[in-house]
Amino acid sequence: MGRSVAWAAFLVGCAQAIHNEPINQPLGSGFTPSIDLSHGIDTPYDSTVVALSFSGGGTRAAAFAYGALTGFEETRVPGASASQSLLDRVDFVTGVSGGSVLAAYYGLKKRQALADFKQRFLLRNAEENLQTGLNLLTIARGLQGGINDPTVFPRWLDDNLFDHATFKNLLVQRRPYIWINASDIYDRTPFVFGRVIFGALCSDLASYPISLAVAASAAVPVIFAPIVIEGYPGRCSIPLPEWVGRVRNNADAPPLLKLFANAMARYHSGEVRYVKLLDGGMVDNYGLAGFTIARLASDTPYGPLEPAEAVKLRRLLFLVIDAGRAPSGSWSQTVEGPSGVNLITAASDTATESGAVGSYSAFQGTMNKWQDELVNWRCRLSPAERRRFGAPPGWNCRDVKIFVGRVAFDQLGPQRAAALNAVATAFKLPPDQVDMLIAAGHDAVKGNSVFRSFLASLGRAPARGVPVATPATGPHEAQTQ
Repeated sequence: MGRSVAWAAFLVGCAQAIHNEPINQPLGSGFTPSIDLSHGIDTPYDSTVVALSFSGGGTRAAAFAYGALTGFEETRVPGASASQSLLDRVDFVTGVSGGSVLAAYYGLKKRQALADFKQRFLLRNAEENLQTGLNLLTIARGLQGGINDPTVFPRWLDDNLFDHATFKNLLVQRRPYIWINASDIYDRTPFVFGRVIFGALCSDLASYPISLAVAASAAVPVIFAPIVIEGYPGRCSIPLPEWVGRVRNNADAPPLLKLFANAMARYHSGEVRYVKLLDGGMVDNYGLAGFTIARLASDTPYGPLEPAEAVKLRRLLFLVIDAGRAPSGSWSQTVEGPSGVNLITAASDTATESGAVGSYSAFQGTMNKWQDELVNWRCRLSPAERRRFGAPPGWNCRDVKIFVGRVAFDQLGPQRAAALNAVATAFKLPPDQVDMLIAAGHDAVKGNSVFRSFLASLGRAPARGVPVATPATGPHEAQTQ
């Protein structure tokens, strides 16, 4: 026993130091606000907003989400002058861990991402430069802070996928908006890579590498050392959003909102000088917390929309593409176990899944309540206010419907779901499993009941394989005012 302890201590001492120095830069004078968590959701095209969430789960999550995008690509919906692909109507994508890889790449390449993402990422071995095996040396490095330092995976992503792009490439575009989600492990809150958080840190988001944000989102504890973001308190004149102080002074504020507001205040004051980031799935494997916070932080019935956007809105679809893992292993049939790797995996999966379920439930409840509040506010507008906010002739104040749904393995039948759940959540998969996941994502989204209801509500049935349906008349769509 004594020799083992001494040997472990020796290995810890000999292990290479972890290189996780922050590279984010202080904020320059050119900062301008953007949407994120304090500004309205821009709907520059028409009255329909489409948002997607790509869950965590390594390459299997990225492949399943990629398949869902192929289903969107072949779905035709009404456009300004003709029908167009629903893929071109996606306004927001939020991604976590493996899902963040596709979210970022789709944000950079748009529909062109469908042409080469499979070859550039899904069929590649993104673990080729990583230490993934367990031995005395890797355990020693894990005890030092992480088996792999934060430079290896981002370098692979830049060389093979992102071509050294920074957030500047995403901030200049209007559609789609991309949110990459990690976990602040000190404040135990989501960290959404966006200008609001970076503004609180007085740091420049535009120059920050997308590869590092994605690596932070996918940084499984112990396997990876944390990605570190440095704060520059007092180096800029950017104030915190108004709602931060209001929430911190409200004893009855929702816990999620309170935690996030406290984190923002600590970043801004310098109480937290170095933010340590790990896998986004630790606090929110669906990447929904940012949207929930955006709504809860608003003190208006229409926020985070602007009034004119809230008047224009008719349909909002939010689909979670969930590649989460079902329970597995045989240790539930014995008194003994789990142990070793099974114990670590079971504990991690329990935390991730329970957090995801809570995040989804909170989001669904928030969006349902928001729909009611939007209808009540719209129907109380005076004729002058309707004109000022751009309500067209014949506008129906109740004609607004928010669709929230989850696309997952369990919706494809037990046999197919079992085969999908058996796929590892790694960043290296055999081609046949990649193809199986892509086909599953396509079929799951096309057969999803929420997706089909959304399409029917648009007035046509524009998707291949989706039967023609008449527009639905929901509880908020029956009265014209």
